[in-house]
Amino acid sequence: MTEQPVHRADLRIDVDALRNNVALLAERARRSGARTMVVVKSDGYGHGAATVARAALSAGASELGVAAIGEALRLRADGITAPLLCWLHAPGDDFDAAVAADVQLGVSSEAELHAIAAAAQARSTTARVHLKIDTGLSRNGCPPELWPSLVQRAAKAQAAGAVEVVAVWSHLACADELGHPSIDAQAARFDAAYRQARAAGLDPIRHLANSAAVLTRPDLHFELVRPGIAAYGLDPVPQDGDHGLVPAMTFRSTVVLTKRVAAGESVSYGHRWTADRPCTLALVPVGYADGVPRSLSGRMEVWLAGRRRPVVGRVCMDQLVVRCDDDPVAAGDEVVLFGAGEQGAPTAAEWAEALGTIHYEIVTGMYRPRVTRTAVGTEAT
Repeated sequence: MTEQPVHRADLRIDVDALRNNVALLAERARRSGARTMVVVKSDGYGHGAATVARAALSAGASELGVAAIGEALRLRADGITAPLLCWLHAPGDDFDAAVAADVQLGVSSEAELHAIAAAAQARSTTARVHLKIDTGLSRNGCPPELWPSLVQRAAKAQAAGAVEVVAVWSHLACADELGHPSIDAQAARFDAAYRQARAAGLDPIRHLANSAAVLTRPDLHFELVRPGIAAYGLDPVPQDGDHGLVPAMTFRSTVVLTKRVAAGESVSYGHRWTADRPCTLALVPVGYADGVPRSLSGRMEVWLAGRRRPVVGRVCMDQLVVRCDDDPVAAGDEVVLFGAGEQGAPTAAEWAEALGTIHYEIVTGMYRPRVTRTAVGTEAT
């Protein structure tokens, strides 16, 4: 018996858009004298980490960043040899494997420094580390009161050849809120931590700027910037104007059935929508199991047959229904649920606004068992 595909939708990843976005960001960084690290954690924000990594490196990025050691090792297994930083460690993480794969490691505590140094010494090699200071986000990073001890320990470990302190770094909490006072407050704390590291005998580079700061705070670019979401074409500061970013992910499906219904006929569970006149309905075989939030029921549109059309009735687990009035639509017609917004088609940012969330959450959650992912474009990998 022929095996049947289980997918009913596709994520199209535009590699040319990725390259466009990274090139724009890297050029901003270059004007400040900074290199560019593109963040490809969470499987490249749902776009495919290896695909994004290759596109980013070909477009001007010099290095990459991920959260977990497993993510870093998968990139190495995929043939990515560029400098690669990993920063969020859990108890039991395999620092030996990371050191062996030449993965640079974020350090937020003396315990992490000790474990990484031990792994390097066991291999008679040197681990490259980035010391992270918590400047006010209160997540990962060394608390300021423990920082002097950490940099002293790091200096000793470096003198012993166990580690090389590549960088001091931190992360901004409110860079997407232009003029927020915390930005300058964190920058001042960061500068103080950097000076303490220098006083301890270290000579690290600095990196602080996320996507929003790359676009709006060139004074915080330092020697390296770390764009994430902007590389994928989703603007973290749209209030600052058009930055030329192009969304790289398009979520598509197809019509599988059309039917005419009479006025008074209702659609989907709960009969929350009733036709006010005869109309054509198009059935699309995706639902909340495929990443379409049920809470968008009655609040979303799709691009179908040359125009935006409303989804009517409740979004179901496997399907949704589109009102097409009297327009000709047919099984097999492409349906764009969100994309780059060409001709006014829906975008992930619109979904996020309707849901009261951020576009990061939308794109990172789209790659699911019944959704395929295809890289397209002149540099597709």
